Amino acid sequence: MLVIAGPTASGKSALASSLAEEFGGVVINADSMQVYRGVPILTAQPTADEQSRLPHRLYGAFAPDRLCSAGIWRTLAAEACAEAWGQGKVPVVVGGTGLYLRTLVDGISPIPDISDDVRDAARALFAELGNARFHQKLSERDPVMAARLDPGNSQRLVRAWEVLDATGRSLADWQADPREGGQDAQSVTLLLAPPRDDLYRSCDLRLEKMLDLGALDEVAALTALGLDPALPVMKALGVAEFSSHLRGEVSLTDALTLAQQSTRRYAKRQTTWFRHQLIPQMTIDEKLSESLREKIYVFIRHFLLTTAS
Repeated sequence: MLVIAGPTASGKSALASSLAEEFGGVVINADSMQVYRGVPILTAQPTADEQSRLPHRLYGAFAPDRLCSAGIWRTLAAEACAEAWGQGKVPVVVGGTGLYLRTLVDGISPIPDISDDVRDAARALFAELGNARFHQKLSERDPVMAARLDPGNSQRLVRAWEVLDATGRSLADWQADPREGGQDAQSVTLLLAPPRDDLYRSCDLRLEKMLDLGALDEVAALTALGLDPALPVMKALGVAEFSSHLRGEVSLTDALTLAQQSTRRYAKRQTTWFRHQLIPQMTIDEKLSESLREKIYVFIRHFLLTTAS
């Protein structure tokens, strides 16, 4: 199994596609936003043409009103890997959601399923209080977990609350338990870690291109659904900023600037997470080039030959 990790706009998808083409692979999505339908431009999913050239799995697999957790994704990704192996192909798992990648390779904390009643109650309380007050309430009940969470990350705040409500244990305690269900396969992880200036420039250019491709229409269609703002898809990069423009609150230029800023900050958080939480077998810390791509091919070819023997 090949695992391609890295922050947004680092070139992961292009590398994954080239590796899948070179080594007879299946590209499996490990991005928590690219699993949703209706926002292919805004979440930078592979185009229909790209997906027609190579087998792709778990892109646009969920309706926008669905919730895809790390546990749900891991089950589906494991099935996709098994399908690929059954066809004699190499799973190429690619994405920037570090938690997804870790649950597939190392397993997941054995947290019991959370009932819909508990989950709905947690979301309702969050909607009533808002990020800052909800985070304060969580810190009163679970200071360890609250200290780990960004007050702006609504999905993780609600998750911490519902786990505490349902189990009586902090999510931090569950995460400290031995993991279960890691993928029984030899894997190699490549981490894309381009220079910060290059990464930020790519983030900015990506948002501009998204507008040219029709990102505003996607945001308009998404907001017209009247979805719960706590749903993951509503936190996709650019949704808040472009929705504000569509409501007439900010100019398109200002919305783009704010979306670019949010994307750069997200890329920085991803980079920090990967630096501290991931142990790659190969780190690519320069801009991809043909000569570097050949070095990667040699590295992967050696890995595949070694595992085959």
